[in-house]
Amino acid sequence: MSQPLPKLPKPRFALIQVRPPSDVPAPIAVDLGETGIPCGLIGYEYRPLSTPVFLTGRGERGLVVIATSGLFQRIAVDVATGRVLQIHADEAAMANHVNGDLRSFNRCVAAVIARFPFGPDGDEEEAEELRGLLLGIDETALAHNGFWETFCDDVAMGNYADWDV
Repeated sequence: MSQPLPKLPKPRFALIQVRPPSDVPAPIAVDLGETGIPCGLIGYEYRPLSTPVFLTGRGERGLVVIATSGLFQRIAVDVATGRVLQIHADEAAMANHVNGDLRSFNRCVAAVIARFPFGPDGDEEEAEELRGLLLGIDETALAHNGFWETFCDDVAMGNYADWDV
């Protein structure tokens, strides 16, 4: 008989300051250095990179990739708009909205971690509560097919139950 996997400790919210590459435009570099980025979220939805990567071939003026998300996604800051996006590692044109800016992203991550754990059987009421919490922070957070909309849908299905993380 196999042994149950040990429970992981409850996620905690903390910000880390990062030093972006020198060619990142000053406003974004300052934001990353002073505001910082979360050191994690829940599971593998967000894992910060040790060093951000500036992609000049994506977006109007480029993207600063700050984290991985799942197996093939990245979390990035759009240099032209300051928006936080989820991009697919292989497709330049594919981007999903995360938040309107880095500060909103940080606040949403903090709120989700504070609300964790979520029920094991999936609960639409719990997911609706989480949606309301996120919208109270950033009215753009639940953009269609966006990062947070998908996250809330997963909560409703029980994918982020305490035992599942």
